[in-house]
Amino acid sequence: MASEKIFSLSFAKVYPCLIAKAQRKGRTKEEVLFLTEWLTGYSGEEIEAALSSDLTYGDFFRSAPAMHPSRGLMKGSICGIRLDAIEDPLMKDIRILDKLVDDLAKGKPMEKILPKE
Repeated sequence: MASEKIFSLSFAKVYPCLIAKAQRKGRTKEEVLFLTEWLTGYSGEEIEAALSSDLTYGDFFRSAPAMHPSRGLMKGSICGIRLDAIEDPLMKDIRILDKLVDDLAKGKPMEKILPKE
């Protein structure tokens, strides 16, 4: 199953790709870090520690200290898939981070990226 493959990827390999995507469009690592902190409740230090561990991408989300309650308000699609059509909660959270970084890379201001609470 494709989901299991994504869940088993190394966080240390996936997360730098999100940063690189944003940086190619003139955004910063700090902005990606801010969005990740907002979504997951991890601190910057905890995210940095995860980058030097063998944590999987799925476990990064499964172990998140405090997934933001407003993440369910995210609208739109990522990779042609509407967020509201994703049934697996773990995959949905992963795709929400993808969407946040995608919107950042598209040049949206931070206040337009995060959902209104």
